[in-house]
Amino acid sequence: MTHAFSQTAFSPAPQASQLPTMPTGWPIGSYATYAEAQRAVDHLAGKNFPVQDVTIVGVDPLLVERVAARLTWGKVLGSGALSGAWFGLFVGLLLSLFTPGAGLPAILIGLISGVGFGMAFAAASYAATRGRRGFVSHSQLVAGRYDVLCQPRNAESGRNLLAQLAMSRQSW
Repeated sequence: MTHAFSQTAFSPAPQASQLPTMPTGWPIGSYATYAEAQRAVDHLAGKNFPVQDVTIVGVDPLLVERVAARLTWGKVLGSGALSGAWFGLFVGLLLSLFTPGAGLPAILIGLISGVGFGMAFAAASYAATRGRRGFVSHSQLVAGRYDVLCQPRNAESGRNLLAQLAMSRQSW
């Protein structure tokens, strides 16, 4: 006897809106920055354009990592102590609220424990890198340009409105 199993018998089928999809539409504008593309869509919205037909697409994506500072043992331990202190304070407050008669000692124990554990975990994590990552950085995904696409039914009017916006900016 054979059994036919469907995907829905074990897990729900993914919704179409949750799956990554390629953007559709015709290009009605192209901009060097996201802020410019956003301004263009704001302009369309201000003209009562059906902006639900519009998509901003970042083209030529780049991962940019900006180095913020050199990482030292002092910074690592200080950061670990600070984040551990917040967590310890939170746990201590919860203990003092839900344990009769705990009061201030529970808060102080939570705070001191949090600092200790935060420093220990930060030190272990930093030591595990063995100096391969001696800096702090922030990563950002940016694009080489940002295209504004529109569904074909409104693309021509959208392109005209954005052309008016471009001409009004040139007259400044």
